[in-house]
Amino acid sequence: MSDRLHTLSGYLYEYQKSVSQPEEFWARIADSFFWRKRWSKVLDWNFEKPDVKWFTDGKLNITENIFERQLFTHADQPAIIWEPNDPDETGRTLTYRELYEEVCRFANVLKSKGIQKGDRVIIYMPMVPEAAVAMLACARIGAIHSVVFAGFSASALADRIQDCKAKAVLTSDGNFRGNKKIPVKAVVDESLNKASVETVIVYKRTGQEVTMKEGRDYWWHELVEGQSTKNQAEVMDSEDMLFILYTSGSTGKPKGVVHTTGGYMVYTKYSFENVFQYSPGDIYWCTADIGWITGHSYIVYGPLLAGATSLMFEGVPTYPNPGRFWQIVEKHKVNQFYTAPTAIRALQAFGTEPVEGYDLSSLKVLGSVGEPINEEAWHWYHTHIGKGKCPIVDTWWQTETGGIMVSPLAGITPTKPAYATLPLPGIQLCIVDADGKELTGNGVEGNLCIKFPWPSMIRTTYGDHDRCRKTYFSTYKGMYFTGDGVKRDHDGYYRILGRVDDVINVSGHRMGTAEVENAINEHPLVIESAVVGYPHEVKGQGIYAYVICDMKNRTEENLVNEIKDTVSKIIGPIAKPDKIQIVPGLPKTRSGKIMRRILRKVAEGITENMGDTSTLLDPEVVNQIIQGRK
Repeated sequence: MSDRLHTLSGYLYEYQKSVSQPEEFWARIADSFFWRKRWSKVLDWNFEKPDVKWFTDGKLNITENIFERQLFTHADQPAIIWEPNDPDETGRTLTYRELYEEVCRFANVLKSKGIQKGDRVIIYMPMVPEAAVAMLACARIGAIHSVVFAGFSASALADRIQDCKAKAVLTSDGNFRGNKKIPVKAVVDESLNKASVETVIVYKRTGQEVTMKEGRDYWWHELVEGQSTKNQAEVMDSEDMLFILYTSGSTGKPKGVVHTTGGYMVYTKYSFENVFQYSPGDIYWCTADIGWITGHSYIVYGPLLAGATSLMFEGVPTYPNPGRFWQIVEKHKVNQFYTAPTAIRALQAFGTEPVEGYDLSSLKVLGSVGEPINEEAWHWYHTHIGKGKCPIVDTWWQTETGGIMVSPLAGITPTKPAYATLPLPGIQLCIVDADGKELTGNGVEGNLCIKFPWPSMIRTTYGDHDRCRKTYFSTYKGMYFTGDGVKRDHDGYYRILGRVDDVINVSGHRMGTAEVENAINEHPLVIESAVVGYPHEVKGQGIYAYVICDMKNRTEENLVNEIKDTVSKIIGPIAKPDKIQIVPGLPKTRSGKIMRRILRKVAEGITENMGDTSTLLDPEVVNQIIQGRK
């Protein structure tokens, strides 16, 4: 039974039902899955604690819903099409049967290394099919996977290994990224000087020399050899942990967002089929990395639960040339294409010439994810990639929401550039002012909250439940606070305005300002720093750092480069500040709080109308910063 919506009136009818009778609504959708034991209660919830349980006492395994449920009908259909970094290397296609056998083999490998239900496994791998195999093998045996983007530094990796007390790390000898070979295994080795695990399994990708530690490190291909292609799936409770995914917050330490099995399964399949209007036989491509939630929900779990063919790409959009995406679309006759505004803007900068040589007529739906898409990029994407005929689904959601929350449904919801449009069925949005008062009606602007649970929502932050409560549920009583500002226009459409807290959205990757400041402050000559976001024409937001330094025998240029290197080492290259301004002081109130709104204005190039600066300890500092900026 498909739960796919086909018309706008169908959507409106379903939405009303989902709000007036949420439990009956989600029970109907959950009934189309295979459960070892049906649930006793659909929903239990309390946002104060917070405590949310979906499909209480239900028993299942998410991989049985990908494989056992589908092998009868489409065992020989492609599950994953893999396109390598280098177009001259041959790609691979795994059918559902082949993927199932690979997952069973690797699940048996994990068990042979003593990994069992509830153990945490870190996955730090390139975009190869084995990364998806690793995730699904963990889910098969009930181990909890935590994928770490393979661009993070050894120090950031060690923090995550320690936080979740991982038993194993799955990695590769190296990664190909554009024309670079990245020594990934060396990063893992360095991280394990700070943290420790029992087992490291290394997938051979680049063939570069690596150090293997006896008794801890093993080659993937050697362990898989001779393993059985059968594995009995572990029976999981609906609320058993499926994975932990670390995300930046407004305080320094990354937090482990926890997603559980039953609700996440139900919501990712439902949202995937409806937003993208996927039809059997379509080729769907999401360009994200599996290190982010987009890769979890819309490369691996959502598409595979729906029996879709999911394309996985190892490379970058501009290698070996800026026509690479379009060459892949033509080669595989891609029907749904899902990427980030950053990638669109980067490709837009090359003009239309790299697009013109390719046949993009297979495309039916274009998607955007990671940050609000600006109108200019929306129009370029619509005109030059979609040739004016493909609806754009501008999706808003978060690591914490697990799945897409607000988005047009392709070909059903009338679109409007830069608007995420309407919530999916089951998603009860509300806009509140600073005091938490709900703003009703249209033509309002405020903070975006959600007032009722949805199946794929965050359950806790790993090992620190109070942090989850404080971060998401304490700002406004009885509501989940997204941290985003929003506007609801006169048609009732939602436009996301970006973060209202101390989080910067760089190319769709969330960076906590505190996390970047902590890294900058590790440089021995840095006395203090303050970081803000500013508009960046490719990344959406760039990182602007104001730094007070002891300039001992250093030129400014040297020092700026050293600070950037420090941040790269501690967090990873994605967190490197775009601009660093050495300043004599920071605008602080008498209570010692940094007045960030002033720093944001200066970073944006606004030097007039600084607002009330009378509460500053030293108002003169503002003029010095403005002069330094000029």
